[in-house]
Amino acid sequence: MWTKEAAATAEARESGIRNKSSSSSQIPVVGVVTEDNEAQGVFKPMDLNRVIKLLEETDKDGLEEKQLKFVKKLVQCFQNGLPLRDLAQIFKILNLCAGKIKNQPRFVESAYDIIKLCGLPFLKKKVSDEITYAEDTANSIALLGDLMKIPSSELRIQICKCIVDFYHAEPPKKHIPGYQQASSSYKIQMAEVGGLAKTMVQSITLLEHQLVEKLWVLKVLQHLSTSEVNCTIMMKAQAASGICTHLNDPDPSGQLLFRSSEILWNLLEKSSKEEVIQQLSNLECLLALKEVFTNLFMRGFSHYDRQLRNDILVITTIIAQNPEAPMIECGFTKDLILFATFNEVKSQNLLVKGLKLSNSYEDFELKKLLFNVIVILCKDLPTVQLLIDGKVILALFTYVKKPEKQKIMDWSAAQHEELQLHAIATLSSVAPLLIEEYMSCQGNARVLAFLEWCESEDPFFSHGNSFHGTGGRGNKFAQMRYSLRLLRAMVYLEDETVNTDLCEKGTIQQMIGIFKNIISKPNEKEEAIVLEIQSDILLILSGLCENHIQRKEIFGTEGVDIVLHVMKTDPRKLQSGLGYNLLLFSTLDSIWCCILGCYPSEDYFLEKEGIFLLLDVLALNQKKFCNLILGIMVEFCDNPKTAAHVNAWQGKKDQTAASLLIKLWRKEEKELGVKRDKNGKIIDFENLPGLSAEDFVTLCIIHRYLDFKIGEIWNEIYEEIKLEKLRPVTIDKKALEAITTASENVGKMVASLQSEIIESQARQDVQNEQKVYAKIQATHKQRELANKSWENFLARTSNAKTLKKAKRLQEKAIEASRYHKRPQNAVFHGTDIKGLNTTVPSGGVVTVESTPARLVGGPLADTDIALKKLPIRGGALRRVKAVEIVDAPKKSIPTMLQFQFDLQRSDEETLGVIEIQHIYENAKVHFITDL
Repeated sequence: MWTKEAAATAEARESGIRNKSSSSSQIPVVGVVTEDNEAQGVFKPMDLNRVIKLLEETDKDGLEEKQLKFVKKLVQCFQNGLPLRDLAQIFKILNLCAGKIKNQPRFVESAYDIIKLCGLPFLKKKVSDEITYAEDTANSIALLGDLMKIPSSELRIQICKCIVDFYHAEPPKKHIPGYQQASSSYKIQMAEVGGLAKTMVQSITLLEHQLVEKLWVLKVLQHLSTSEVNCTIMMKAQAASGICTHLNDPDPSGQLLFRSSEILWNLLEKSSKEEVIQQLSNLECLLALKEVFTNLFMRGFSHYDRQLRNDILVITTIIAQNPEAPMIECGFTKDLILFATFNEVKSQNLLVKGLKLSNSYEDFELKKLLFNVIVILCKDLPTVQLLIDGKVILALFTYVKKPEKQKIMDWSAAQHEELQLHAIATLSSVAPLLIEEYMSCQGNARVLAFLEWCESEDPFFSHGNSFHGTGGRGNKFAQMRYSLRLLRAMVYLEDETVNTDLCEKGTIQQMIGIFKNIISKPNEKEEAIVLEIQSDILLILSGLCENHIQRKEIFGTEGVDIVLHVMKTDPRKLQSGLGYNLLLFSTLDSIWCCILGCYPSEDYFLEKEGIFLLLDVLALNQKKFCNLILGIMVEFCDNPKTAAHVNAWQGKKDQTAASLLIKLWRKEEKELGVKRDKNGKIIDFENLPGLSAEDFVTLCIIHRYLDFKIGEIWNEIYEEIKLEKLRPVTIDKKALEAITTASENVGKMVASLQSEIIESQARQDVQNEQKVYAKIQATHKQRELANKSWENFLARTSNAKTLKKAKRLQEKAIEASRYHKRPQNAVFHGTDIKGLNTTVPSGGVVTVESTPARLVGGPLADTDIALKKLPIRGGALRRVKAVEIVDAPKKSIPTMLQFQFDLQRSDEETLGVIEIQHIYENAKVHFITDL
């Protein structure tokens, strides 16, 4: 409990004043905790500078014992936490102790004890201490990483424990009066600022054979890598490659692999992904990953091992996205293909002999990840041969079939459905690269048979609970969607073998049938999926029928009907975002590829008012469709029946096709920036901005380029005739001479125009030069006038005769400018200032002829006016009963104040005039009231 005397003494000590006595007036409202009282409570008195000075001393008897004693005393002093203000000195002491370890091993224990203190909370005396001592704290924490170079296992482990404690902050063991614990994240932030992560990464190279210490460092890096700042620092320190190359180091505990994979994950997520991939894309890292994955795939049976195996595979998949990664060279690609297909295609390879995947969640995820890595690997063309050797197409096609009854399946129904969809999606990427394998596996037949099942009424409960199964719950839309994607990918290869095989198997009729079936059973719930299916069907039909009349005839009227059905879609749906725009594009493409060129189909399209529908879409004025529709219209115009349909079309407000096309033309001109006058005439074909005279000379040639080119051709013809010594007939000779003359005239005209442009530019240059000279001359004239005016002013101020002469001239000019005929009964106000001895405009001067004292009365005559404290002689105004007016005009108010002031005045003088006017108005009001 603080006494009044102690509190007063503490207050005096804090302000630097030594008080010999205290009084009640010196007692603070809040008790102040002094350092002495802190020492008595928790901290013991400790002169840190003295300890530093002692540790810096050398070559004295008994010095080591004394130094160790003082360090031990320091540890006891700060056993409840380290104040931020003392942190820099404490870490300097720690650094000094660390420097003595090599020659004096007893200092290891001292350094160990001080490092142990760093795991305690940091304490702040003021709220601002965290900011004030931020730099010292960051440098101090960074020192911990540098101390990892000391070859002491005990010390290194303690450093790691201390850093891990940063992320598991605990409250101080004992409350320290006057101090608060620094925020829980303060140490973590200072570790980021100090770059601790870099030195911890570098310390891994020092611990190649110290497993326990290495595991502790990895634990520290695992915590540090939760921060984006630290991940960036670690990435720049080559942490990814350094950690990856040691994945296979001996470790009975299994912690090394777990912590290393966690750090790699964090680096990929929280720093530059491209930089990390580049670091891992080397032979050494990939061999390490390959060995780890193979061991876990073959020998990992626990839940933990399977999770770790999948994590390594995901990291490998990310690295495989880099085409420069030596995946094939290290043999990893071949092994991954083997692991992806060994269940479906039997292999005698020892790596998979006797292996079997369960239907556990981890193995199911592994299977999907292997399908995914195949898609990534196939983007590298050298992988193609490995895909052929691994029979990937055959393995994937084992899923492209309807579910078989009474068969024991390795996967659950939901898992099998998801793998089926994933396999078909994988085929869409792989099959176009392996056409021969696709055809040898009867790929077209398999896909068409699967589509037939998708369209059938066979009962099937689809789960639709995966990415690929979106929109397919309780139906077969997902299976149909991915099968059509596969067919579309194969058709757009434009391989005649594939397309011919499809047409021979009745693909065109089957696609039209599927489309009609979908139309007859509208499904608004999965509308987006249905639209995508319809678009793919039309694109497949376009790919099959393009440039083949016979296939267009197979497309026939049934195909035209489905096209017309789409064309009749409500235009408002184009803005829905569900996919109607894509469907319309596919439809227009199918008109071009499946109808145009086949006259029966064209005629049927015209009969069903197809041209009207095309013009209706064109009238929507959507640029993305205009080019395609106009191209179709041009092709249709080869059919003589088309013109009548075009002329018969009427849009909104009786718009005709010709009017629509002209409107589109004007819109296109507007977008191109072509300007027209009010009558529609082009006003700038050649009015191009930023052209010089030389540019216009060149533009003349460009404008007549075709004429020159034609003349050049005829000139060559004429020269060839002369060389071959031929004589043209009279008519041809005259025509040739006329053409030659015309070409020469064009050249002369262009030359004349170029001369005019050059002369005009020369004249313009002369005019511009004259304007510049005139401007310079005017500037000099103004300067001369200004100098002359200044000289006149000086003459008036320095010579009395000159001043009097100027004054007389000024008065004469004023008098000459006055109006001499005055109206009758007019009041004249003089503007001359008497006694003025200057001829320059003066400041604002006001002459006030004050109201007589007999009218204004005493100071209490009018209190309202008096309170305003206006500068008027005689006090405030007072009311009078009667006033005698002498020689006043009839029906006029006598002039009480006459103002004489100059026209130019300052702001303060203007305010003065306003005050006087205010007084005048008040006086006038009182005067009229009394009257």
